[in-house]
Amino acid sequence: MHTAIRWFAHNPVAANLTMIMMLVGGAISALITNQEEFPSIDIRMVQIHVPYLGAAPVEAEKAVCTRVEEAIEGVEGIDRVRSGASEGMCGVYAELLVGAEPVTVLNEVKSKVDGINSFPVETEKPVVSKLTMARRVMQIAVSGNTDEKTLKEIARELRDEISAVRGISTVNLSYTRPYEISIEVSEKELRRYGITLGQVTQAIKSSSLDMPGGTIKTSNGEILIRTTGQAYLGSEFEDVIVKTRKDGTRLALADIADIRDTFEEGDLVAEFNGTKSVFVNVSQVGNEDIIQISRDAKEIIQKFERNLPDGIALNIWVDTTEKLKERINVLLKNAGGGLILVLIILTLFLKFKVAMWVAVGIPIALIGTLAFFPFYDMTISTMTIMGFILVLGIVVDDAIVVGERIYAHEQLGKSPLEAAVDGTWEVSVPVIFGVLTTIAAFLPMVVIEVGFSPFFAAIGFTVIIALICSIIESQLILPAHLAHRSRAPAKTTITKSWIKFQSRLASALESFALGPYKSFLQRTLRSRYISVSLGVGILIIALALVLSGRVVFGFFPSVEGDRIYATIEMPEGTAVDATLRASQQMTEAAKLVNDEMQKRLNLNTPFIKNTFTSIGQQGDRDGPGRPSGPGQSNLAEVAIELIPLGERNNLSAKEVTKLWREYTGSIPDAVKITFDASTFSAGSAFEVELKGKDVDRLRMAAEEFKVELGRFDGMLDISDSFRSGKQEIQLSLLPEARNLGLTLNDLAIQVRDAFYGAQAQRVQRGEDDVRVMVRFPEAERKSVGSLEDMYIRTPDGNQVPFFSVAKFEVKRGYSTINRIDGKRTVSVSADVDRATVSPEQVLTSVQNKVYPMIQNKYPDIDIELGGEQNERYESMNAILYGFIISQFLIYALLAIPLKSYLQPLVVMGVIPFGAVGAVVGHYIIGIELMFFSVLGIVALSGVVINSSLVLVDYANRQYREGLTLYDAIVRACTVRFRPIILTSFTTFVGLIPLMTTITPNTAPFLPMATSLAWGVLFATFITLLLVPCFYLIVEDLLRAIASFKAWLFNDPKLKRA
Repeated sequence: MHTAIRWFAHNPVAANLTMIMMLVGGAISALITNQEEFPSIDIRMVQIHVPYLGAAPVEAEKAVCTRVEEAIEGVEGIDRVRSGASEGMCGVYAELLVGAEPVTVLNEVKSKVDGINSFPVETEKPVVSKLTMARRVMQIAVSGNTDEKTLKEIARELRDEISAVRGISTVNLSYTRPYEISIEVSEKELRRYGITLGQVTQAIKSSSLDMPGGTIKTSNGEILIRTTGQAYLGSEFEDVIVKTRKDGTRLALADIADIRDTFEEGDLVAEFNGTKSVFVNVSQVGNEDIIQISRDAKEIIQKFERNLPDGIALNIWVDTTEKLKERINVLLKNAGGGLILVLIILTLFLKFKVAMWVAVGIPIALIGTLAFFPFYDMTISTMTIMGFILVLGIVVDDAIVVGERIYAHEQLGKSPLEAAVDGTWEVSVPVIFGVLTTIAAFLPMVVIEVGFSPFFAAIGFTVIIALICSIIESQLILPAHLAHRSRAPAKTTITKSWIKFQSRLASALESFALGPYKSFLQRTLRSRYISVSLGVGILIIALALVLSGRVVFGFFPSVEGDRIYATIEMPEGTAVDATLRASQQMTEAAKLVNDEMQKRLNLNTPFIKNTFTSIGQQGDRDGPGRPSGPGQSNLAEVAIELIPLGERNNLSAKEVTKLWREYTGSIPDAVKITFDASTFSAGSAFEVELKGKDVDRLRMAAEEFKVELGRFDGMLDISDSFRSGKQEIQLSLLPEARNLGLTLNDLAIQVRDAFYGAQAQRVQRGEDDVRVMVRFPEAERKSVGSLEDMYIRTPDGNQVPFFSVAKFEVKRGYSTINRIDGKRTVSVSADVDRATVSPEQVLTSVQNKVYPMIQNKYPDIDIELGGEQNERYESMNAILYGFIISQFLIYALLAIPLKSYLQPLVVMGVIPFGAVGAVVGHYIIGIELMFFSVLGIVALSGVVINSSLVLVDYANRQYREGLTLYDAIVRACTVRFRPIILTSFTTFVGLIPLMTTITPNTAPFLPMATSLAWGVLFATFITLLLVPCFYLIVEDLLRAIASFKAWLFNDPKLKRA
């Protein structure tokens, strides 16, 4: 290393070229690197969807879900299996183990599922795929007072225009029902002509088709033969012949059926600001640039609007790039403010030109870091900018130490080149190993694999690369700059005044170090055991506060957006009019919120920019769009978009949510109402999973659990996942039916064809997969009386009344049956008002009081954590493992340069005190400890020891040069006082803007910055006072051991000198 330092110091061209390469590389990378609000999360899950149209949840569970679960059981790489059986569908989700290869597991699961041959005939082909995250970039509302088909076709044209743009691969429609051709034949017509629905279905299959007929090989070549007669439109089915009579007359489909070319039956309505709408969703997949996607989509929208029919409007409901730009701009302002404060501190304590060259290391290291982003597929996100802010004051630490030593060697009369080489070499070992220990501390963020590891990894990678760049700058570039800097005397009055002021400040700091500090240090060292005892006492008190629960600990702060979603779920089978009334109640409450906020904030414009309402489907939020479907009559959602944060005086969306909830009040018959202002969260604030075999017992346990949760203050939107299904009519045959040759299968098929419909065909009409269904008219499917009036066809062709051969019972089934690892599951979840109580406090009380009560009453039911609590448990275990590994690495990296087994423990003794400082900092600022706080403390462990390492290394040098151990540590403390204070203050002040800008945009990043800043500040005083005590106590211990061994073996030579 000495050779490299000397070579670069004597070759400033090489140093400058290295600097230019880092700056140019970073600048180019900044232009080509994609931007996103948060790093993409790889969802390690394989999904299997098996449609079983018309089946009840119990039927889907027994006939499909259990068979899929049994088939994939034992597949290597699967952690656990979740499944959900709902009306007409079974979905199975296999969560993968950390380290499992997704493609291998996917292929194995697909092979197992394809091998199942016992599915019911009515099921469709299973779809097996890896769950991927298509992140929403933009959602465009196509609105107008027109029919659904017109809106859908206009939205489709817009979608095609946008998807044709290069770089945009995923565009789809939502809030529109699939097309369907419904052929409706009444019971009266069937009896009149002596036909059945099955015969009508078969006639369609036989008459409407395209079929290849081979080839004719002529002397001139081959000629293809094709039969073409496939009907694609409803009108084209009118001429299908259903029956030909003996007299030659024919019965066409148009003569007996009402043919409707429309949408699937269902209740799906979306309104944007009160106008019927269909939405176009533009999503990001892989490494697509969301900024460019948004820009291109907006250009297409502007062009498309020019040719829109009158009464049709396009409005952008979601544009995630706006929030991305807002959040990144806020963080960049904080970074800029931190940089300015760091520069001020440097120029106060270092000679002006030395300070400027030291400060140059900050942009070199940070911009040089960007140069590596493309090689590691990293993006510029809020997390990487957070990493830059965290490392802002750290990257300059090694440059400060090097610059200060070079200046000290110049004061000894050495030439600039000699001073640059000798000063850098003197501290190169502790500086390099100090940076390596910091890298080791940030390493757990990169290596841990949990649900949110991409968030931590982005911060960790950014810091580690920046630290590596800082080593290059401080060891190779900075010495050359300082060796060849201009030494012309100051000429201007301002410069002279500044230098004079700086000299006074430096003299004052040096006088303080040699005077009051040295005197107090000597008294502390003489009473070192008392001093250490006081320090240990502080640690015990801090530990007691944490363990007693007085220090509140949270997990992952929810990230607020500018949209609030209110979701309501009515009982299964509720009429759509009742759900519509409930949504209108929430909409009226939103209007009251708007009026209240306009008055409170003195606004001349609306507080709520836009309102979106959906019936039949919950909103897509900012995630991937939901698959198209006909809609469920019991679901509704109302979403409001607030004016930007700056325009509402940084008013938290959570405050608005609370007011909206109050104005909405209770909604009769609603089984679940939730209000959510989070654009990103770790899951439900509180969630437990009850697992067992009996759904009814799970339901009763869940009800009791909800009652107990309601006793806690601050619990909101308490609900469970159990839903009573629609009323079911369960059919069975009478004994008389068997005498007529009827079977239960005959009965089931005929009833299914009449009320659900028989699928005659599935035609591809353009890009639409259109089902052709044959069934009774809607008027004959609206009452139980329609079932009683139905006629059943016997095998010999006769028709008998339904009630003469069958009976039925009216029961109520389940809406959805959820399973985890083969056990039925009901989840109990709730939101928590964190201003009143933390989820962790509630969980502790629930585990101590509610768990035992439920398990005593329901011993067959298991209780497991879910939602945010489960993520917290897995993440804390992972970070604890990473912390232990990092501490071993730090110990090894300290032991090598110190050449000691005990002195690394002296240096690391400052780490617990840094953690105490982090806790105190949270208390001062008034925020609760979060998981990011713990990550900050883990990272802190590598930062706080740098000053201690330089201090102990210098003391060892002085001891080897002949000073006594006591004099060596005292001299080390006084000489290293200024660089230790300076490095600590630069780290702290670099984070001040972020800590003092407490807004919803910066709130998620505040805990980690607080841990690092206050931990470093507190640890600095420990480094200057207790580390010297530790240093001498270790020597005392070694002397005592040596004396004991000399006494034990009666050998004076064993005494330590």
